[in-house]
Amino acid sequence: MKRNGLPHSTERSILRASIAMSILLIGVVIYYLVSDPGMSRTLVLVFVAHTFGGRAAGVGLCLMDELNPFFTIFYNLFLEVFIVCWTYSLFVLSINNYVKFRVVRLYALRLERKARKYKQKIANYGWPGIFIFVMLPLPATGPVIGSIVGYLLRLKVWYNLSAAFLGTFVAIIVWFIFFDFLEQNLHIIRYVFFGIIIVAALSYLFTIKEWFTRHN
Repeated sequence: MKRNGLPHSTERSILRASIAMSILLIGVVIYYLVSDPGMSRTLVLVFVAHTFGGRAAGVGLCLMDELNPFFTIFYNLFLEVFIVCWTYSLFVLSINNYVKFRVVRLYALRLERKARKYKQKIANYGWPGIFIFVMLPLPATGPVIGSIVGYLLRLKVWYNLSAAFLGTFVAIIVWFIFFDFLEQNLHIIRYVFFGIIIVAALSYLFTIKEWFTRHN
């Protein structure tokens, strides 16, 4: 049976928080659009990166524009929390027939199908399972799917979201350290890369030589 109106629930509070975060984000972007257009462009690009490419792309863009470490980590975490709050609240309200927009409903069903693929693998681990799942830098293991898995496992809302947020916080720090290491040691990475190519080439040449030797 379908219900009318939004419930007085935690999900409704999360939706309100999402709206507040949207207003804050828009306000910050507009502020920098007037005072520092370059910074405004970076903020928007990082947001787009998180929406379509994930946290690694967002962290990488911040480092490319030489933003300070604290701001890089904080802003990327803010965007992840922002996206999760919107997605999680609309997902729960949609599958419970409080939000009935067709587009939202179809997106919610798509998320549910993805989350169910991982539900049984995480079911025995609870909070640590969600945390590790979100933290791992693998496709479809971000905080959005992690929070949906937690919902399907019937974890308490803030218990579930705390695992998703902490997992993505650790992942952002790891990506920051990784990209910073690459930037600081780019010359080393190049030598290692060329070394791998040389070893592979020599191995290939020895294989060809051995092949000709056997056939002569």
